[in-house]
Amino acid sequence: MTTTTSAPETYSPVAETLGAVLSRESRPPRPGALSASATFGWRAMLKIKHVPEQLFDVTAFPIMMTLMFTYLFGGALAGSPGDYLQFFLPGIMVSSVVMITMYTGIEVNKDIERGIFDRFRTLPIWRPAPMVGYLLGDAVRYTLASIVILLVGLVLGYRPAGGFVGVAAAIAVLVAFSFAFSWIWTMFGLMLRSEKSVMGVSMMVIFPLTFLSNVYVKPETMPSLLRAFVEINPVSHVVSAVRALMAGTPATSELMWVLVAGVALIVVFGTLTMRLYNRK
Repeated sequence: MTTTTSAPETYSPVAETLGAVLSRESRPPRPGALSASATFGWRAMLKIKHVPEQLFDVTAFPIMMTLMFTYLFGGALAGSPGDYLQFFLPGIMVSSVVMITMYTGIEVNKDIERGIFDRFRTLPIWRPAPMVGYLLGDAVRYTLASIVILLVGLVLGYRPAGGFVGVAAAIAVLVAFSFAFSWIWTMFGLMLRSEKSVMGVSMMVIFPLTFLSNVYVKPETMPSLLRAFVEINPVSHVVSAVRALMAGTPATSELMWVLVAGVALIVVFGTLTMRLYNRK
């Protein structure tokens, strides 16, 4: 009876090196912070593609608000809707965009409830990328809402003395501030238990800030106590900056105030958001 024995395995440094190289090449490179954030921003845009009804808040709502306030209160407040529109349109642009920032927190809360955030946390990506992606996607919504309101205003007779440059600068300032302001709602989206809670808290904050401001009337016509609040209201400063840019007048002090406020919002609420995200 004969037995056969297999040849002993021999160590091959060439094969080991080749296997290591193939193993490294089979792994895709880790995405950078900008790439990961842009990917999550594109994900937010794809949501709109599949559920176009989400655009209602940036199209129909701003149009309704502009028409309603112009023709209901324009004659009483400025003598005619046309005269009131010159003052009112930059304000309603700011008000409408600030109002829709709360949907950032609602979308964050929805993804948490569905368990999607648990998957995000396991990915080898920059940790803030999902949050920044939400805000980048919403920045497109803010821009779209601003353009819709501007087009409605132009049809109704609004004429910005600042021209194209002034209007573009005003929209850029508004979108940048809204990006910073939205970090408040990402924090609430992580903190609160349901999307209804996020919406309720957001409305409690947004409504006083937008209605108790210089959006609809000049602060000079208000009682002293209310006027004091309006003058320190951050929304009032954004409105003043946007209004000045669209009118082609200097707005250095207001722009500096908006810049400082935006940086402070990102530093404070961005830090709180990421702490909550890491502990969630």
